[in-house]
Amino acid sequence: MATGTQPEVPPEGWRTSQVYVMAAVCLAVGLALGYLFRGSATQVGPHAAVQPPAAMGGADSNPPQMPSLEDMKRMADKKAEPLLAKLKADPNNSALLNQIGTLYKATHQFKEAAGYYQKAVDADPKNVAARTDLASCLYYQGDADGAINQLEQSLRYDPKDANSLFNLGMIRLQGKNDPSGAVTAWQQLLKLNPTLAEDKKAAVQKLIAQARQPKVQE
Repeated sequence: MATGTQPEVPPEGWRTSQVYVMAAVCLAVGLALGYLFRGSATQVGPHAAVQPPAAMGGADSNPPQMPSLEDMKRMADKKAEPLLAKLKADPNNSALLNQIGTLYKATHQFKEAAGYYQKAVDADPKNVAARTDLASCLYYQGDADGAINQLEQSLRYDPKDANSLFNLGMIRLQGKNDPSGAVTAWQQLLKLNPTLAEDKKAAVQKLIAQARQPKVQE
C-alpha cells in the first residue's frame, strides 16, 4: 500500500468507474482496519447506513451506475441534516459529533469525518472510540504518523483497548513498514484481552505470524 497522501477527491475528468475504484480501495483499507474490531461503538441509528439511490428500470435495464464520491457526500449531507440541527443546540456533544463523523466516514468523506471526530475528542478527550475513528480517517488521507499519534493517545486513556491496539498494529505494518512494531501492538492486544473471542484471537495470531515472516527479496 502506498503511504503517501492520497487525494481526497478525484481529479476532474475521472470516470465514475475510476472514482469507485478509489472508493473501493478506501473500503479495502477500512476492512483491514476494522475487520476484527469496530472503531466506533456509537451507532447513528437503526437506519444509519447511507444507501446509494435505487436502480431505475426493470430486469433488462443496464446495470446501475455506482455513485461518485460527490454523490456519496450528498447522501451523507442529507443523512446528517437532523443531527446537525441537534448539534446547534449542543455544539460540544461528543457522542453527537461522533455520530456525524461516522456518517461521513461511511461514505468515504474522510476529511469531513476527521473534522467531526476531532471536535468529538476536543469535547471529550476520553472518547476513545471517536479518537480511534479519527486515527482511521487520518490514515485514509495518508497521514500514518498522525493516525499513530491518535491511537497512542487512545491507549493512554485505555491501555487495553482492542480497537486501538489492532489498528495501531495495522498502521505500523501497512503505513510505516514496521512489522516489529505491529507485532508488539498485537501481542499487547492478546496479553491485555485474555477473554477475546477465539476467532478474533486466532486472526490476530495469524497476523503476527505473517508479520514475522522474512520478506522475499525481489
